[in-house]
Amino acid sequence: MSRVTHRSRSRSLRRAGWRILSLAVVLLSSAARAGDWKTLVMPGPVIAGHAKIEADCASCHQALRAEAQRELCVDCHKAVGADLESQRGYHGRLTDVDRVACRDCHTEHKGREADVLGLDRDAFDHRKTDFSLRGAHASLTCERCHAAGQRFSEAASACIGCHRDDDPHRQGLGEACGDCHQETSWNRARFEHAATAFPLKGSHAQVQCAACHVNERYKKTPTSCASCHGIDDSHRGRLGAACGDCHDSVSWKKTRFDHGSKTRFPLTGAHRELACRSCHRQDAFDEKLPLECGTCHRLDDDHRGRNGPRCGDCHTSQSWKSSRFQHDRKTRFPLRGLHGEVRCDACHKGTLGKERISMNCYSCHRADDAHEGQEGRDCAGCHDERGWADQVSFDHGLTKFPLLGLHALVSCEDCHRSQRFADADPNCSSCHATDDHHETRLGDDCGRCHVPNSWRVWSFDHDTQTSFSLHGAHEGLACRACHSEPTRGRVQQSRRCETCHTEDDVHRGSFGRSCGQCHVDTSWRELRSMR
Repeated sequence: MSRVTHRSRSRSLRRAGWRILSLAVVLLSSAARAGDWKTLVMPGPVIAGHAKIEADCASCHQALRAEAQRELCVDCHKAVGADLESQRGYHGRLTDVDRVACRDCHTEHKGREADVLGLDRDAFDHRKTDFSLRGAHASLTCERCHAAGQRFSEAASACIGCHRDDDPHRQGLGEACGDCHQETSWNRARFEHAATAFPLKGSHAQVQCAACHVNERYKKTPTSCASCHGIDDSHRGRLGAACGDCHDSVSWKKTRFDHGSKTRFPLTGAHRELACRSCHRQDAFDEKLPLECGTCHRLDDDHRGRNGPRCGDCHTSQSWKSSRFQHDRKTRFPLRGLHGEVRCDACHKGTLGKERISMNCYSCHRADDAHEGQEGRDCAGCHDERGWADQVSFDHGLTKFPLLGLHALVSCEDCHRSQRFADADPNCSSCHATDDHHETRLGDDCGRCHVPNSWRVWSFDHDTQTSFSLHGAHEGLACRACHSEPTRGRVQQSRRCETCHTEDDVHRGSFGRSCGQCHVDTSWRELRSMR
């Protein structure tokens, strides 16, 4: 484009602008004369809510100060101004709210029916308000909380505003429903009972509120155990109202009373399983119970008081039938073998501590002595505690009749026909009468010839064991040739010749009875030399 053409066009535009400006001045002058010039510059009618101030532009506008419009809006809409000041509500929570003008969102002069709010309910983010929609609230329609003809900001934000009819407590717990209930469900409660003077522990945590708070009574609710558990008190009030001293909240049947540390009688063994009323039949705090066993166990005392009242010296709390008395350590008579199974009163028949019991076997076992006193009273010399007839030990070698040879294999009963052992005859003939081929012609002391190893083995030296040596013809004679008559005890046989040779004496005694003066023992017919 040429420079001339450009200048020509610029002059044309300036001339057109002056003509428009001149026309505007004429119009304004006419409107001013008519008194309605503001109507000429107003973009359009305001909404019905602002219709009363439509004629007074100064209510919303200030000449030459566009930023003053925000201040004028807040002066009129004081609730919005309060939200902006405290940064609450929808307007107070807007991002960069200080740099946003009201007209940026709320456009006016669009007519009486214009939507100056510009609210899109489907896209509105309720999190930008003071009441975020959570839980069951998120599925509600707007009309459930925002009534028709009511400003949105006037909707109740306290639970009681909507749930007054749902409150079964009838405002007995105040209006802060959110302290207990949740948005997910009205029936779910999250009340922190621990913040009260009565924390819910153990089984109490599972109890329904109405179980303690009858008829929605919450103030001055009794906290003593007896107020709820009076009907559960098996003691019927005898132990007082401080149930928590013994019972806990986990289980009414379990007790935590430390009888060992709080009394002088620890509950051990079977005592631990007893019910309190077994001993405490009156008020436990006033009753003074004796601690002696006999107080409760008098009927169980088989000794009938003979052993005194201190049952605990022998018996334990585990079982009345078991005894812990150390007889081996505390007495001079250890209980061994079968003695350990004997009842106390088998020996102790008098009063304990006063009686004097003999430790001699015979004092208890006199009736058991089959020997009838023949073996003395020291039964332990043969018997022991394992059994009266079990493994009897006796050294027969210490008696007058040691068991040698085959005698050691013979049973006791072969010689001892009864338990009166002293009655046994020590003579051989008492047992071997049928074995005596000499028919007692050699006496009854078989041991002079025979030995215990065998009846057939014998040894007898007539020359050394008697005063009559066997020489000559005497040497080959049979025993019975001289010993022809039965005899008892020591053998008494005459050494005179005529005892055996009377029939051989042809002299018929005329030369006397000393046959050996003439005759020799080799032959009766052989005479001694008479030189």
